[in-house]
Amino acid sequence: MKRASRVVFSVFIAIALLYVVYFMPLPLYIFKPGTAEDIHPMVHVKQAAEEKGKFMLTTVQVADATVFGYLMSYVRPYEELRLKRDLLRNNETEAEYSQRQEVVMLTSQADAIQAAYNRLKIPYHISKDGVVIQQVYPNVPAHDVLQAGDTIVKIDDKPIQTMDEVRGGVTGKKAGDSVSISYKRKGVVQTKDIALAALPADPNAKPAEASRVGLGVVLSELHSVKADSEEQQVTIQAGDIGGPSAGLMFSLEIYNRLAAGDITKGYKVAGTGEIDPDGHVGVIGGIQHKIVAADRAGAEIFFSPKDYKAPNGQTIPNYSDAKKRADELGTKMTVVPVATMGEALDYLAKLPAKTGS
Repeated sequence: MKRASRVVFSVFIAIALLYVVYFMPLPLYIFKPGTAEDIHPMVHVKQAAEEKGKFMLTTVQVADATVFGYLMSYVRPYEELRLKRDLLRNNETEAEYSQRQEVVMLTSQADAIQAAYNRLKIPYHISKDGVVIQQVYPNVPAHDVLQAGDTIVKIDDKPIQTMDEVRGGVTGKKAGDSVSISYKRKGVVQTKDIALAALPADPNAKPAEASRVGLGVVLSELHSVKADSEEQQVTIQAGDIGGPSAGLMFSLEIYNRLAAGDITKGYKVAGTGEIDPDGHVGVIGGIQHKIVAADRAGAEIFFSPKDYKAPNGQTIPNYSDAKKRADELGTKMTVVPVATMGEALDYLAKLPAKTGS
């Protein structure tokens, strides 16, 4: 019996150690090179266009760190450890962080379409697509009902399309008053009465407006870009890729599909960078990992945002980090710094057509 007990105890300890080392998550993320994805299948437009090369967006792989992963990150090349709390805003959960990244990606796609339309002078208009919840504050009644990803459809039977309409739906009410909220979750609309809560004072508001009452949610407006001509309408389906950093590459792919000629000229062109509707390219994170992903995919050109000098004098590196990692890799890939979509197009316009393309 004693021997059997020792065996059972030893097995239990072994299982516990296995769990702690290989499965128990630490309060850390591991960042490492992701993939370089061909954008062509993600962008849909009626106009047919031949592309001899390809545009590729680049990703960073983010994984929960375990004790084993933590230790291996010191011997595996190009892995980076970051505290989870450094990524999560205002006590948001990991699910809310993922939802924020999804909303940011949708916004980035809309901005990329606008940037290409503006460059090509294609007439378009903006369609309001509703208001989505990104975060629900803890310790408010709405926390027991609503969750990140829900779309607010109505407040007290009044249809909702904008954040101003959400604010209007609770104006004049007091903490403890209830409103009827209709919300869509996974395609199903539900309606619940939810009590309003006193919210923290807005530091930017006038003293008379500092006291606030509301649901206690962080919202984002969804919108889509509609071309006046159906033949020029663009839609994007990027799967589960999140974040804003594919904006520049989406805008170049869209431009190539709608403009005359093939601006890839047979090259594999990867890159990263946020974009706004006017075509300005913004800095992003994790570019040192994206360089590795692009090199592994055989990219010949990599567009990087230029280093940005903030108003406080601090420099936010992008191109310098990308060039440093490219030099470490010894890659033949050319890293090109750009501040606008126009600069990327100008660079491509000066390239000779690739031999055999």
